[in-house]
Amino acid sequence: MSQTSPSQVPNVHQAEPIPEAARTALEALMHSGDLFRYTAPQDAPVALLEEEFAQLLGSKYALAVSSCSAALFLSLKALDLPRDARVLIPGFTFAAVPSSILHADCVPVLCEVGANYRIDMADFETKLDDVQAVIISHMRGHTSDMDAIMALCQARDIPVIEDAAHSLGTTWHGRNIGTLGAIGCFSFQSYKMINAGEGGILVTNDADLVARAVIMSGAYEHNWKKHKSAPGDNTGDLEQAFAKWQNQLPLYNLRMSNLSAVVIRPQLPELARRVRDGLKNHDYVADQLNRSPHIDVPAPLAPEQRAPDSIQFNLVDMSHDEITRFAAATEARGVKVQIFGRSADNARAFWNWQFLRDIPELPQTRAMLMQACDVRLPVRLTRDELDVIAGILLSAMDDAMGAAAA
Repeated sequence: MSQTSPSQVPNVHQAEPIPEAARTALEALMHSGDLFRYTAPQDAPVALLEEEFAQLLGSKYALAVSSCSAALFLSLKALDLPRDARVLIPGFTFAAVPSSILHADCVPVLCEVGANYRIDMADFETKLDDVQAVIISHMRGHTSDMDAIMALCQARDIPVIEDAAHSLGTTWHGRNIGTLGAIGCFSFQSYKMINAGEGGILVTNDADLVARAVIMSGAYEHNWKKHKSAPGDNTGDLEQAFAKWQNQLPLYNLRMSNLSAVVIRPQLPELARRVRDGLKNHDYVADQLNRSPHIDVPAPLAPEQRAPDSIQFNLVDMSHDEITRFAAATEARGVKVQIFGRSADNARAFWNWQFLRDIPELPQTRAMLMQACDVRLPVRLTRDELDVIAGILLSAMDDAMGAAAA
C-alpha cells in the first residue's frame, strides 16, 4: 500500500467546535458574573441542563456534577450502603470506577470480561451472591447483556448503577443506556459525545435517591428548592425527600458550574446527529478492518444500538513481536494505537490499580487486554479521513506480518 504523509493523517484528538449558541451564552454569563449554580433564584443554566437532560434520556430526575466519577461516588453514597460493602464491577473499566468505590468506603470486586469487551456472565453470576451493589461499566460503549444482568440483580434485590460515561446515545431494546439500572452516570469530558472539558451527570427515577445525591453534592441550607421536580409530579415526592434528608447528610461539594452548563446545553440537540455519524463511521472502518485475518472487530449484541466515537479491535494469531511491530508501524504512520494491556501504566489495565487492597487475577480479562486495540474515531471525520485511518492500520498490519514472514 502507498505511504501516507503526516499532513494527510487526521487529528483524532481534535473535538468538534463548540456551537455558536454556547459562545453567546458564555458571553452573557460572563457579563452577569453568575457562575455559581445556586446564585439565581430559579432556572440557572445548571438547573435547565438537568431538566433538559432528564427529558432527553426519559428519566424523572437528573443531577449535574463535576465529573462522572463524582456521579458514581454520589450514586453509591445515595444508596446508603454500609461501610465495606462489596461492589461488583467488570475487570475492564477505567481506574476512576474502583476509585469511586473506595471513596465511598466500599470494596471493589472484579469479574471477568470476555474477548468482546463485555462481562462474562458466568463469572458475574458466581460473584453476585457476595456483593451489595453492582456498577456496570459500558466500557468504550460496549453493552453487556443487560437483560441477564438486571434479571440476576433484581432477583437478589441488588441495586445496579450504570457507568454510561461512554454510552450517551446508546440504546438497549430501544431504551437509553443509563436508564436501565437504579442510577445512570454520564461524562462530559472532552473525549465524550458531549464535550465540556470536564463534568458529569446522573439520572434516576427515584426521588429519595436523587434527593440524597443532591444534598451531598453540595445543596446546603435550602438550595435543594432550586432543583426541579419531574414534569407532572404532583405528589410532592421530591420535596418530601429533600425535607427528610435536610441536615442529615454530609456535603461533598461536587457541583457543576454554570460555565460548564452553558457549554453543554447547546450540544444536546446535536446528540442524535453525532450518534448517527459515529455509528456510520465506526461500521465503515470496521468493515475494512475485518477483511484482515489478523483483526477482529467484535459485533454488538442484538438488542444494542451503539453510539461510538472510537473503535476497538482484537489482534488475532499474532506473536508478541508481531504485535510490537504493528504498534510501532501505526505510530510511525501517524495513528497511535492504544493496546490496553501493553501501554505502560494504562489506567484501564486492572493490574495497574495498585491502590486496591487485593488485585485479583483475571486471566480471561488479561488475555483480552493484551491484544485489544483502541483508536479514536471522532464523529466529525470525513469518509476520506476514515479511509486514511483504515489504510494506515491495514498497511501497518501488512508490514508487521510481512516482516514476520521474511
